[in-house]
Amino acid sequence: MATSSNPRKSDPNRPPQAVKFSRRTSSGRVVSLSRDDDLDVPGDNQNDYINYTVMMPPTPDNQPGVDASGDKPDGPGPYGSSRFRTESQRRVSSRGGEDDDGGARGDNTSGLDRRVSVLKSNNNKSMLLRSQTQDFDHNRWLFETKGKYGIGNAFWQQDDDSYDHDTGMSMSDFMDKPWKPLTRKSKVPPEIISPYRLLIVIRLVVLIFFLTWRISNPNPDAMWLWGVSIVCELWFAFSWLLDILPKFNPINRTADLAALKEKFETPSPTNPHGRSDLPGVDVFISTADPDKEPPLVTANTILSILAVEYPVEKISIYISDDGGAIFNFEAMAEAVIFGQLWVPFCRKHNIEPRNPDSYFSQKTDPTKNKKRPDFVKDRRWIKREYDEFKVRINGLPDVIRKRCEMHNSKEEKKEKALAKENNGGSVPEDFKFQKATWMADGTHWPGTWYEPMADHKKGDHAGILQIMSKVPVNDPIMGGPNEKQLDFTGIDIRLPMFAYVSREKRPGYDHNKKAGAMNALVRASAILSNGPFILNLDCDHYVYNSMAIQEGMCYMMDRGGDRICYLQFPQRFEGIDPSDRYANHNTVFFDGNMRALDGLQGPVYVGTGCMFRRYALYGFHPPRANEYTGFLGKNKKQANVALPSELDDDSQPLTGHPDLDLPKQFGNSTMFVESIAVAEFQGRPLADHITVKNGRPPGALLIPRPPLDAPTVAEAIAVISCWYCL
Repeated sequence: MATSSNPRKSDPNRPPQAVKFSRRTSSGRVVSLSRDDDLDVPGDNQNDYINYTVMMPPTPDNQPGVDASGDKPDGPGPYGSSRFRTESQRRVSSRGGEDDDGGARGDNTSGLDRRVSVLKSNNNKSMLLRSQTQDFDHNRWLFETKGKYGIGNAFWQQDDDSYDHDTGMSMSDFMDKPWKPLTRKSKVPPEIISPYRLLIVIRLVVLIFFLTWRISNPNPDAMWLWGVSIVCELWFAFSWLLDILPKFNPINRTADLAALKEKFETPSPTNPHGRSDLPGVDVFISTADPDKEPPLVTANTILSILAVEYPVEKISIYISDDGGAIFNFEAMAEAVIFGQLWVPFCRKHNIEPRNPDSYFSQKTDPTKNKKRPDFVKDRRWIKREYDEFKVRINGLPDVIRKRCEMHNSKEEKKEKALAKENNGGSVPEDFKFQKATWMADGTHWPGTWYEPMADHKKGDHAGILQIMSKVPVNDPIMGGPNEKQLDFTGIDIRLPMFAYVSREKRPGYDHNKKAGAMNALVRASAILSNGPFILNLDCDHYVYNSMAIQEGMCYMMDRGGDRICYLQFPQRFEGIDPSDRYANHNTVFFDGNMRALDGLQGPVYVGTGCMFRRYALYGFHPPRANEYTGFLGKNKKQANVALPSELDDDSQPLTGHPDLDLPKQFGNSTMFVESIAVAEFQGRPLADHITVKNGRPPGALLIPRPPLDAPTVAEAIAVISCWYCL
């Protein structure tokens, strides 16, 4: 029993009194069992401690009314009924408890006086200390209180006398894989934000006085000019308020990658082999014109995504070439070939960043923190391969032009010969040969030609979908000692799936530029991979941190993550002068405004570097949405939404629900419509704890993806056609 005692009224320089261990005898007298009278604590830290007494529980050598021989007057066993008091006698209960002699006790105050190790502190800083190191002694605290560490609320052991606390939880709920938060949210320290808030208030007061003075002192000689200036000043003041008021409450967020790995990639009864139970991610890259957006830059972006630290079988990459240029197509093919070397090299030596051009352009020492003796040799070799890769990319226009000239020359001779035969041995005067653009396999390029013509020009070409890197197998494929002239022993050499997509364009159809390209990628990816989450990037925005996707998944997979629509990653730019005189780092926007908006409700979407929940892009409400009513929106109630998972029975099929109207909204592709419910289910948080609502069972995503077949690819081509019903 811990009972508070009055603080000692003595010299303030005197160290505080030590913790006193005592027991209550049968007569009610308290006998001290402490060996230390005082703790040697500096005077400056006296406020951190307080005087209290800890009652020792009855043990075989500490029994009231028992002689040294240990004989007990009655009770089963050699030491009576129990070595310690029962759990129910040591719990703190608002309903009271039982006295030591079994009598009922209704006074809560007296009950608190007779429970084991209830520590009370006037300043909330009382501790049990080791007399030697002055550290908190967890073992002693557990011994004295028989305390149990739980997650969230206190764990109550289920026994016959448990004060009617029936929580439905047991210790087994915490032993296997306890729920841990995947993210942390912390506010800006007061010593940093308080002066800034004070500055905002001062500026606001000054602005009010200034506007009051300006309005109350008109200029009678130029009233129209004064009125225009007043309107402009009021508008700029209002704009400043909209920008500055959210900055009153900025927050910082951090992701726990270790907890994510423990939750989704650690062997458990539901995942005996420790396979990844993370959901899939589809990465979209958009490009349109190889003249304005060099394919070498796009290829470096692709390589940085191919090498991200995420389960290889769970990630898929799509590039949308809205111009349908063969230059982009063959550059991406070259990038996949070089990626077979670059990706294992990054995994072997933990390279950051994983954009080859940025990595080899760094001014720092490349050997920093590198311990493998073959790193320098591997880096020298891969640098030479990258230089050759750049030369191949830069030489593609000449290669394609020479190839086209060769094929066109042969085709022209054939058509001339045929025309002579049909014209009596002479070439017709109106003979004209249309030069085509040829692929490496000797067939016509279905996209835009160098010499445009009908069906082969910008805004008028067929849809193209090419799987350049197939769906990887579920098990890792380890490299050998001489894998493409590098030692990749023990390194996974698989590449994620990569697809080149160019949607069909025809005159008379509204293609909506980048938004339309994104819609086409959403439909095609739903057929091919159907990742529950989508990360969209521009062709010149690469992944700087290889763990970025895992960090984003911490927020999406955390408790309550099913309500998150998207995550906005900040942008950082290279090649900027050290002083950043033109503010190209966007520090104020990403580190100030966006954090402030996150504290208000959420950041804005800036057009790239954003991870979306696929289910949200389809236009559905969150699975656990709330409706806010009233004049100020203070009345909150649960929204009435229909989940696809609740509509998969025969009586109410997903495609026939009157509220969703899916056929009209998502077109006439049955395969596409059926993928919606799957994406919603796979994007749920893991239901590994009783507090996780709307979760999916652990181990639901361990089944490997089937390989792509011809009907599936044909359906993906159909949904990117311009005639697809929307």
